[in-house]
Amino acid sequence: MSNPYAETASIDAKGTNSSNDEKATYDVEKTFGHDVEVLDIESNSPISDDQSTVFGEDRERLSHTLKQRHLQMIALVGVFGTGIFLSSGGVLATAGPLGCFLAYAIVAVVVGLNQIALAECASLMPTTSASLRHVEQFVDPAWGFSYGWMAVWSAIMPGEVSAAAVIVSFWSDLSQAIWITIIIVLIITFNFLKIQHYGEVEFTFAIIKISLLAGLIITSVVITSGGAPTHETIGFRYWRDPGPFVQYLGIPGSLGRFTGFWKALSGCVYSYGGLQSVPSLAAEVKYPRKTVFTACKRIFYRVSVLMCTTAFCLGLIVSPKNKAIATSSGNASSSPFVVAMQNANIKVLPHIVNAGVLTSAFSAANLGVVHGARVLFALAVKGQAPRVFLKTNRWGVPWVGNIFVAAFLPLAYMNCSDSAANVFGWFQSLTSSKLLFDWIIVSVNHIFMTRAMKAQGIPRSRLPHSIRFAPQAAWISGIASFILLLTGGFKNFIHGEFLFSSFFSSYFVFPLSLALYFGWKFWKKTKIWAPHEVELEVLFKDAEDHPEPEDPPLRGWRILTLLWS
Repeated sequence: MSNPYAETASIDAKGTNSSNDEKATYDVEKTFGHDVEVLDIESNSPISDDQSTVFGEDRERLSHTLKQRHLQMIALVGVFGTGIFLSSGGVLATAGPLGCFLAYAIVAVVVGLNQIALAECASLMPTTSASLRHVEQFVDPAWGFSYGWMAVWSAIMPGEVSAAAVIVSFWSDLSQAIWITIIIVLIITFNFLKIQHYGEVEFTFAIIKISLLAGLIITSVVITSGGAPTHETIGFRYWRDPGPFVQYLGIPGSLGRFTGFWKALSGCVYSYGGLQSVPSLAAEVKYPRKTVFTACKRIFYRVSVLMCTTAFCLGLIVSPKNKAIATSSGNASSSPFVVAMQNANIKVLPHIVNAGVLTSAFSAANLGVVHGARVLFALAVKGQAPRVFLKTNRWGVPWVGNIFVAAFLPLAYMNCSDSAANVFGWFQSLTSSKLLFDWIIVSVNHIFMTRAMKAQGIPRSRLPHSIRFAPQAAWISGIASFILLLTGGFKNFIHGEFLFSSFFSSYFVFPLSLALYFGWKFWKKTKIWAPHEVELEVLFKDAEDHPEPEDPPLRGWRILTLLWS
């Protein structure tokens, strides 16, 4: 497979090789009586042993054909899974219209600050499953082992496969086992495509999702303005009755309203999950540093605007007291948007919404296999997983990792029981706590990287790409994520509300991560890197040896590419 970082040498005017950090300059004042412009040819210096240790496996084994639009849209399909379409009703019922909007907005800020920290780290060290490799490089290899196998555990949990099967039940009474089988076969097929073909498939799914969200926002405005078949004007009715917030668990006064709002924050986390998948495929794009940095920034504001606007519209069109949205059925019948459409006597749109939600669940499940295979690849690079997971086919697809993750997809057949919706809720709760753990790790990575740069006298101006307030963003997002993780299961500590399944899914991440961490630490005798021990120079040297071209300015029709690139 061709390597875009293959060693090349530049030739100076005398025909000799130029030094690693110099430019070969042909300065010919006159040629055949004509002036000739000076031509600078920037060299790519040979890859050092240290650089090969960090980047070698990624560059030699994987394909590098993804484009920026692919990377951003793949992240979009991971974010807009079933969360905003189905689970948002539970958030509204718990917190009320204003509480729902504030919950989505606050989590958006936390995630946005986290994305800033992630963008800087990933642009400096753009490797497969970048956050995993960062924690090994900047913090402690044992935490890398813990984080990596936690990510594998999350990837093999087929929550979105279960969700997709339940969604189909909106139309069909056939056994869910039939639909699960079809979905699994399609997922396995897509994951063995060339990575650029997979990118095009997910790009199409992302366009469908964005169109669906835009359609839901427009429909919400029409319904609340009285443009639906019933011609009933709703306006801000539900903000007045029952009010902007609702009482949670019958707790009186402002405490009950605040408790409902805080509970809603945990429900919103699940809706923002796929944002962290941006650097997962960092090593498989042509210009990884600028692509990942730009993708992290743009994907955040796109998701935040769409998510918060949708949450605001949701509070306008359906009452938080509506029992249909409080308990999830797993398909569109419990979607707050479908409930509002049925109340407005709109006949066709609920089926369109269910179809859109189905594509969302399918593409998110597809992304889970992609992500899991890349995590196994990254673990194998550092010797924390069998090296067989480094095997790729002639298209650069890590096929052994794909097979391993796909082998766990049949766990979705658990959904064939009568408690299908409970299984969906179980997977969601497990995923939410894992997502918060991910955000904490991203923040810690940046904090340790910044600490090491200060200790080694490396200015922030040497970063390939930077954002002025990134160090502060890492601290704020890390602390906020830890508080949300620590309080995510607070309902279990209210008298009479303890439920073991809820307690387990909210806090299982703590014993699991610590067991993996101390197990690898005691076995391999690893240590937390002191600031002066972190290998930073090899990363900066690689960035300087492999400069990337700047994007052309966004003018004219190119401004439209902000929608997808």
